[in-house]
Amino acid sequence: MERRPLGGTGLTVSPIGLGMAALGRPAYINLGHELDLGDDLGVQAVERHAHGVLDAAWAAGVRYLDVARSYGRGEEFLASWLHTREIPAGAAVVGSKWGYRYVGDWRVAAEVHEVKDHSAAAFDEQWPKSRALLGTHLALYQIHSATLGTGVLRDRAVLERLARLRTEQGILVGVTTSGPNQAATIREALEAEVDGFRPFACVQATWNPLEPSAAPALAEAHDAGWGVIVKEALANGRLTARERDRDVLGNRAPLDRAAADLDTGVDAVAIAAAIAQPWADVVLSGAATLGQLRSNLAALAIEPAAMEFDPAPTPMDPGDYWRLRSELRWA
Repeated sequence: MERRPLGGTGLTVSPIGLGMAALGRPAYINLGHELDLGDDLGVQAVERHAHGVLDAAWAAGVRYLDVARSYGRGEEFLASWLHTREIPAGAAVVGSKWGYRYVGDWRVAAEVHEVKDHSAAAFDEQWPKSRALLGTHLALYQIHSATLGTGVLRDRAVLERLARLRTEQGILVGVTTSGPNQAATIREALEAEVDGFRPFACVQATWNPLEPSAAPALAEAHDAGWGVIVKEALANGRLTARERDRDVLGNRAPLDRAAADLDTGVDAVAIAAAIAQPWADVVLSGAATLGQLRSNLAALAIEPAAMEFDPAPTPMDPGDYWRLRSELRWA
């Protein structure tokens, strides 16, 4: 898998990365996730499972690995894998995120699994823990799901800390976005500055054929030299064989037809569609099993011309898309 620039950051990444949202804790919101980790959900068993997926991703050439403080023990699992496999620092780009705390206590049926906190105090608490675990492998540190509502992009105390992280420690600083107002959040991040310095150089945003509304803002970020990472390219399972909602299946019908024509999975087609965007540097696979990873990686064999759909998939209204996402159950 050839590496490519992560915007103008000086880092290089593989076109497909591995996100560990579904690998670092026993529950997640992806459709059918309860089938993915097996019967033993003990910490050691889930760690072994995560290591197996990381091994396969590495063997396939995946060189961007994405985790977060709130992904249960995701940072710990990634750190132990990097150590036991003796992966040299710099051999892959490792990104993590701060701004959510995992509070699920390793229980699938927890009432609350994660809590947002975008304060400077939360950064002060979480950054040292990420650094201690991931060490010199950690190249990118991102605000986790920034929104206009939290005010984090206008918080001078936070921006000062992020600026120092970049200028004094050489850590690339990024922002990830969620929700129906992703584009506005990205544009605010593009303009964010502290004492004339703009700390951000990378954005990670949801884009898929059902929710493409962030595309113009992502193109602006790309044109500004930012690295662009696509997350949730499979819409938390809605662009896989697990989807049963008739309305969603209708919206994505051109993807299913292309998958049938190409004799591949609809997930591969959806990821290929994301890779084909001219502003996308790396697209995350959120695979929780070896089979899912193999199916996702089949996107690399799909020619860009095959992504010229006629008719095109029908995007959902962003408000409806994010409302449905918020209703997905942790399992």
